[in-house]
Amino acid sequence: MSTETPSRRGFARIVAASVAGTTIEFYDFFLYGTAAALVFDKVFFPSSDPLTGVLLALVTYAVGFLARPLGGVVFGHLGDRFGRRRTLSLSLIVMGSATVAIGLIPSYASIGVAAPVLLTVLRLVQGLALGGEWGGAVLLVAEHGSAARRGFWSSWPQTGGPLGNMIATGVLAVLGLGVTDEQFLGWGWRIPFLLSAVLVVIGIWLRHAVEESPLFLAAREAAQESGRESGREPGGEPGRGVAPDRAPIRTVLRDHRKPVLIAALANVGEKATYYTFSIFLISYLTQIVHLPKGTVLSAVTIASVFQVVAIPTGGLLADRFGRRPCSVVLAVLIAVWALVGLPLVDGGGFAGVVLVIVVGLTLHGLITGAQSAFFAELFPSEVRYTGASLGYQSATVVGGSLAPVVGVALLHRFPSTVPAALFLCATLACTVVAFLWAGETRQRDLRDIPAPSRVESEGSR
Repeated sequence: MSTETPSRRGFARIVAASVAGTTIEFYDFFLYGTAAALVFDKVFFPSSDPLTGVLLALVTYAVGFLARPLGGVVFGHLGDRFGRRRTLSLSLIVMGSATVAIGLIPSYASIGVAAPVLLTVLRLVQGLALGGEWGGAVLLVAEHGSAARRGFWSSWPQTGGPLGNMIATGVLAVLGLGVTDEQFLGWGWRIPFLLSAVLVVIGIWLRHAVEESPLFLAAREAAQESGRESGREPGGEPGRGVAPDRAPIRTVLRDHRKPVLIAALANVGEKATYYTFSIFLISYLTQIVHLPKGTVLSAVTIASVFQVVAIPTGGLLADRFGRRPCSVVLAVLIAVWALVGLPLVDGGGFAGVVLVIVVGLTLHGLITGAQSAFFAELFPSEVRYTGASLGYQSATVVGGSLAPVVGVALLHRFPSTVPAALFLCATLACTVVAFLWAGETRQRDLRDIPAPSRVESEGSR
């Protein structure tokens, strides 16, 4: 089976489809987080005091992160056994359906406790879908592209995060300016959720024309050949399995526990950085500093533009200088900015708020781009989707869900950004430890990832 890279036009289509798909899924996922910080406390938790209502809304927001590792396992299993392309389309459909359904949930005033229950269930579904999206999108590009520029090209699907957030906050900001607060609270917030249906159709159309990963096809052919030589097909089903084990997760947990742990630790600081400088600050600035929500959303939208540019720049730097040095240096810079920059927003001035968020999200974009290819370089092809997704998504439980929830919870006792900054520094320390532990990975051939024992010996050099 050939593992040659596709034509320039074909590769551009693969990158475009991956970026579009991740943008749509992150639009859906971040739309919920922004709405949770702005309106869900009033629509679904109206009996609570304002700050407690926001905290309850963010707890349902955090539920989606708890589901992401499970989504990584479920969709990773499908992606490693049946292909990256079809699995990505399925995750997009699941995410879009859940998002549209959220826009149709009646308020607490209409159906009582059933409203927050439905909200939580649909948030779980969103988490499952996003847990399967990232691994497939990044891996599809990494497995098609050249090794020399793997970091750069693998970083492009990651731009879907800030692009999706930029679109989500931008749409909500426009609605906030175009309707009254009463209209926004009554029905305006639902419009961006319902728009997801249109975006999903576009995303599926783009992904339908994408070729399957050549490394996946090669691994499947090798597994089938191995099965024929032993008198059986892998998994007992002709032509369907890739790995000798029926469930790739079993192989990952048996043979690749260390890479999964490294991936989780490496990503936890990046995740906490994003949600501290976006969701947490949205809550802090609107509830404690009392800035208008349109002002805060505009600041996040502006910062997202810089973040988008920073992500492929981080990928370029990682190709030039290595995944490890770039990630370690950037983690230290983010920790310094968290301690110095976050307290600056207390003044409430628009320029100061924009500066803090722009610098924070730009640094986040750089470290995101620098890490993008790293996760693919930890696992062999037959379990890459499952292993990379499990490690990456496990980090979101701490770095993604806890960062804004812990930050808002601390506001009850300490009306300051300092505790949140210290929490962020702790997660960034995990990232530094992970890259020092892992060693450099940019020279690895994705067709021949070494066994765990060889990975360990390489990382100690």
